[in-house]
Parts: sequence; C-alpha cells; structure tokens
Amino acid sequence: MLADTDAGSVITAAQSGAQWGYRLLLLQLLIIPLLFVAQELTVRLALSTGKGYGELILKRFGPWVATVPMVTLIISCFGALVTEMSGLAGVGQLFGVPVWQTVGIVALAIFAMVCSGNYNTVERVALVLGVFEFAFFVVAWHARPDYGQMLAQLKDMPLTDRNYLYLLAANLGTSIMPWTIFYQQSALIDKGLDISHLKAARLDTFSGAVLCQIITAAVLIAAAAAFGAHGGGMILDSVPQIAQAFTAVLGENAGRITFAIALSGGALVATIVVCLSAAWAMGEISGRRHSLADHPRDAPWFYAAFGLMLLAGAILVSSGVNLVRLAIATGVINALLLPVALGFLYWLARNELPAQHRLKGAYACCVAAIFLITASVGLYAGISGALG
Repeated sequence: MLADTDAGSVITAAQSGAQWGYRLLLLQLLIIPLLFVAQELTVRLALSTGKGYGELILKRFGPWVATVPMVTLIISCFGALVTEMSGLAGVGQLFGVPVWQTVGIVALAIFAMVCSGNYNTVERVALVLGVFEFAFFVVAWHARPDYGQMLAQLKDMPLTDRNYLYLLAANLGTSIMPWTIFYQQSALIDKGLDISHLKAARLDTFSGAVLCQIITAAVLIAAAAAFGAHGGGMILDSVPQIAQAFTAVLGENAGRITFAIALSGGALVATIVVCLSAAWAMGEISGRRHSLADHPRDAPWFYAAFGLMLLAGAILVSSGVNLVRLAIATGVINALLLPVALGFLYWLARNELPAQHRLKGAYACCVAAIFLITASVGLYAGISGALG
C-alpha cells in the first residue's frame, strides 16, 4: 500500500490540488473502501489457493485468455515504472544531479538488492523507504489549509468539465492499479503465508488502504493550500515546480529536503513492487520459476524480466519524457484498464475460492455493484477527459 502512494499518485494529487483546490479531496476518501474490497479479494485468493492471479487465470481459461490480463499488467507496470524513475530523476534535479545518473544508480541499486536477498529482506527495505512518505503529513499540516474553503469546494464537483473528469480518472487509476492486484496475491504466496493468516492479512490490508489514501489526501491538501488558494487553476509542469511551491510552506531547505525524501520513499517502494509484479506474473503465466527465494542461476527468467523492466524504464526516462503529463496519463490508462482487472478478480473470487471463503450472497452483490460503478466511472471519466 505504501507503493500505491507512488510518484504518480503524488504528482496526480498535487496537480489535482493545484488545478481544482479541494474538489477532488472527497474522492480520496471514497477510494478507501474500494481499495480494501479489491485487495482483500487478492488476500483470500492467495491464502486459500496458494496460487497467484496469473496462475489462476491460466488454469481456468488457458494461455490465450491469460494474455489479456498479462498485457494489461505490462502496460500498467511499464507506465508506472517510468513514472517512478521520472519522479526520482526529478528529485535528483533538485540537487543538481543529471537525470541519467539518477536513474542509472537507482536501477543498479534495486537490481542488486533483489538479487542478493529473499522476500523478507526486500520487504523490510521497502517498508523503511516507505516510512518517508509520512513527511507529506508535515507539509499538509504546515500548509494551514482554509477549512471554510475546503468545505465549500467539497460540495462543488464539476462533473461536466472534461479537465476535471480527466483528473478524476487519473486519481482513480493511481489508486486501483492492475499491478497492485498481481503483486499482493503473489507476494503473500512468496512470503509463505496460508489461510491461518487470513485475519491478520485483512487487517494489514485495511490499515494499508486507509494509510495510502490519507497520505494522498495530505498531498492534495498541501498542494491546494500552496497552489490553489484562490480556487485552483494552476497547471504544474515538473517535479521541481511542485517542490518549489512546497518550499514556500516549510522554507527553502527544509521544504526541498522534506519533499525529496517523501517522494523518493514512495517512488522507490513502487519501483520494487512494479518490477516484481511483472516478473511474478510472467513467471506464473509461462510456468517458469518466479520466487525471490530462488537464486538467479535457478530462476534466470524471473531476474531477466526484472532487469529488463528496469533497463527499459531507465532508457525512456533518460530520453527526457515529461513527468507530470506522463504520470497523469498513466493513471488515466489504469482507469481505462479497470474493467479487465476488476472483472477477472471478481470472477476468480466467485469461482476459484473454497466454499467457506468464496465471494457470495449479499456481499457478492455489493462487490459487483462497487466494481461495476468503479469501472464505468473510470471508462467514462477517462474517455471523456481524453477527448476533451
């Protein structure tokens, strides 16, 4: 869940606050139950079946159908990976480090860490990095938001404005992402958990969903207070521009350092998670080994896929891609992919779980309604916004 508050989420939330003030704040809170419902199903599937998302689809539908969620995942993963590395490159630029040096160091460091340890080691490193995201709470608190303006704008949601819809889709797509579904299910298996850990895993997932969206809300509040004091309307063009406005809240040095470590923490966690998601999924669908418990000599496919994702992302970011536009566009693409990701997840929960843990009854109807509304909103907002 700390990976869910990645560079793309931070940039999208900052743009939302700068352009629309607090008008997208309520959405961040409404996403909490949606995020928990989706990820809790991955917990059930992982602990009850011992198989990953890709494995279950391959088993039930065969290789041809399995390519649909696989392509969905690769698109989502690569877009997210480029966004994370672009965010880290933007942080490097704040301190005068060239883009190619930043992405090169990040790619080599992450690959070396994954090759030298098991899942528990990677998870601990990721959690330490993710803790830096709490710095956004400091920024939001010191921004001193106007609560009267906040309450007024919470009621003002211009759903007919295409620019608003585009950012609405981006916020949705940077919260519910195909790679988070693949990752959590495979990670629980690689961690060695079983159905006896269901209660703890659910609590872990709920806590993570709340934390993720509160952090995102803090970014939006800070940006709205710093950029949108008069109702919004400002368009952000770069990571340094976002950081400069945040320094107005905390001061030049403190603001820049706080922003840098907070954005870097989420981006580094997400970089690890995204690459592992893609490698696990490709391993599951191809039937090859795909565990961090395997040595690189025993699981070359897994580590080769991981390395290729890092290399491709580093090359693209070094070419000079626009981070802010890319981050928001990636979120919109994820929103457009929601019907595939949520559709397969719902079907698996209804058909592949043992009877005592199967999605059924009134709760199954509620989940179906939530997923249908979410997918429809994602498609409508994403297409309408893009066409606008």
